[in-house]
Amino acid sequence: MKSPGLSVCALASGSKGNAVFISGGDSAVLVDAGLSGIELERRMAAKGLSPDMLSAVVVTHEHTDHIKGAGILSRRFGIPLYLNQKTLQAASKKLGAIEGAMNFKCGVPFHIGDLKINPFSISHDAADPSGFTLEHGGVKMGLATDLGVVTHLVKTHLKGCALLYLEANHDPDMLNNGPYSWYLKQRVKSRLGHLSNAAAGDLVNDIRDNALCHVILAHLSHENNTPEIALQTFQERLNTHSLQVEVAMPHAPGTLISVFPENNEASPPPSE
Repeated sequence: MKSPGLSVCALASGSKGNAVFISGGDSAVLVDAGLSGIELERRMAAKGLSPDMLSAVVVTHEHTDHIKGAGILSRRFGIPLYLNQKTLQAASKKLGAIEGAMNFKCGVPFHIGDLKINPFSISHDAADPSGFTLEHGGVKMGLATDLGVVTHLVKTHLKGCALLYLEANHDPDMLNNGPYSWYLKQRVKSRLGHLSNAAAGDLVNDIRDNALCHVILAHLSHENNTPEIALQTFQERLNTHSLQVEVAMPHAPGTLISVFPENNEASPPPSE
């Protein structure tokens, strides 16, 4: 899996579980592990991947759809678990016994093997939720899901990315007319909730430069969004149609995308 840039594969995305495989050089991580250990292994195997390849599991926040299998994978395969201190405290009962959890601090970059990871604070109803940028071989990607509002800090970190893994959670009309309670609707729309399709498009417009070539729309609500609406709304908001855009799905892994440093072209590997 050694690559001069970065390779990315969404294993699961949505309220029922989230996990993203990212590799660069001789290192690979899962960002979040929100499925059972068995299901994570199955989905990795479907893409020719294995937990044995992982250098670490990196956790964004403590909600179950992001950590369900994190403790299991860590114990079963001896994989280090990286999370910030407040998230570790909030997640301790769900994770179970973890030996040697590694703490990071938002705003302080760290390395996992060949990967440089820069965590940054995001707005969501969790103890200390994080977004990340990951870099290797002259390629930078950004990951920001469960994003209640787009702050200046978020934009600053996501600028210069070749690939964005970005929340497009809901369509406001579907949310307003949908089955959620009034309280839950207000929570989703709040600064501690989730990003709409249009807000995702506006974010990309604000930060896009020549480096950006690929966007993966993630964390779609099953009740308040569809892949078709997310894609259409996102693309309507863009000032350009030159980006490759796809949707991460909840029930199956997506394409394994490789982004190379020469001209930041994104493409699936030859085997796909």
